[in-house]
Amino acid sequence: MATVDDLQFEEFGDATTSLVATPDATTIRIEDPDETPKHPPAPPRSSRREEDDELLGNDDSDKTELLAGQKKSSPFWTFEYYQTFFDVDTYQVFDRIKGSLLPIPGKNFVRLYIRSNPDLYGPFWICATLVFAIAISGNLSNFLIHLGEKTYHYVPEFRKVSIAATIIYSYAWLVPLALWGFLMWRNSKVMNIVSYSFLEIVCVYGYSLFIYIPTAILWIIPQKAVRWILVTVALGISGSVLAMTFWPAVREDNRRIALATIVTIVLLHMLLSVGCLAYFFDAPEMDHLPAATVVTPNQTVAAAKSS
Repeated sequence: MATVDDLQFEEFGDATTSLVATPDATTIRIEDPDETPKHPPAPPRSSRREEDDELLGNDDSDKTELLAGQKKSSPFWTFEYYQTFFDVDTYQVFDRIKGSLLPIPGKNFVRLYIRSNPDLYGPFWICATLVFAIAISGNLSNFLIHLGEKTYHYVPEFRKVSIAATIIYSYAWLVPLALWGFLMWRNSKVMNIVSYSFLEIVCVYGYSLFIYIPTAILWIIPQKAVRWILVTVALGISGSVLAMTFWPAVREDNRRIALATIVTIVLLHMLLSVGCLAYFFDAPEMDHLPAATVVTPNQTVAAAKSS
């Protein structure tokens, strides 16, 4: 039978002291749930690897694409499938517009702004705004050039809206489609080429056109030198975004093919900007000419008798 002394509580000292006294003893340590476990720090990644991941969009981009694919798992004929393409907030749109206006050398536009949530909301409304900006500015430019001429008769050219819409939306969809097909084809031949989805390419092209909205408004100024300076600045900014975005996708390919791809992208972009300036703003307008007077046979006979 246990005595009273055996039932008394006994205080134990530190576990380390106990182990020293009795090396064969087994101790159990109950950790405090509020205590933060200490783990050895992970080895730092090399700066070169971080630079490559940042530029090429490797690292967790595959996980992001997988999550994006899971988010867009609805059938393509349903409204929910297309609703995901417009699931973007105002902050993200403004952030992507700012990124297209201030390209950072060595930074990938898709990696920084697009890949987490590619959208069609921004590109659609940027293209729509650009269409009306070009059409309205072209009409106002024509009006200001011939303002003050007695023989000038202003006629609004609504056909410029449809022409501008055809040009802008064709460029924003057909060129990305061709580029996406080309990158897919080269990716099948060169395995380590960075791949972009069609939606990401459309997103890049759409946001790269934003700089042309204020540029088209400033094209109202009836000075050719000012217009060409504006188009050069806009082309330099938007062309830089496209070149720095797609260069990582082709730089591991054949050197000539990579350079030819980037040059083609920039040339098509230049053709769009220069063509819009030449057609909508520098084209000669004939609306200010007086209408021809139609002379009937009766008027001719009356004029002969009076003479």
